[in-house]
Amino acid sequence: MDTLSYKTISANNSTVEKQWVIVDAQSAILGRLASEVAKILRGKTKPSFTPNVDCGDNVIVINADKVRLTGDKWNAKVYVRHTGYPGGQRISTPKLLKQKSSAILVEKAVRGMLPKNRLGSKLYGNLYVYEGSEHPHAAQQPKAITL
Repeated sequence: MDTLSYKTISANNSTVEKQWVIVDAQSAILGRLASEVAKILRGKTKPSFTPNVDCGDNVIVINADKVRLTGDKWNAKVYVRHTGYPGGQRISTPKLLKQKSSAILVEKAVRGMLPKNRLGSKLYGNLYVYEGSEHPHAAQQPKAITL
């Protein structure tokens, strides 16, 4: 009785079919948007998901400057980093980061939801965030996704 009606097929780099998708962040809540984008980057929306392979799609996020935060998170949420020198702890809020670039907020939120290893770094390279509605990836013919 060694015949099975199914076999588990693991994807690898040569069998993965990567697509380009575009997500509009217009009036989307930051955390909810980031979790959906992280799932698409990881490949968890595909039936051929394999945890140790980059089987996700390339994601373009547009209108990142119109993303929302609920409550008082614009001032109360804190991003902490350290320069590596004594007394080098630096604190910033979403309001301060948005003054520099709104794309940073979306990138930080999505990056925090990806694996903290070499695969996570590779997946993060498949994310493209733009503040306006224009992007230079028209040649890839991205498919629009509504969240």
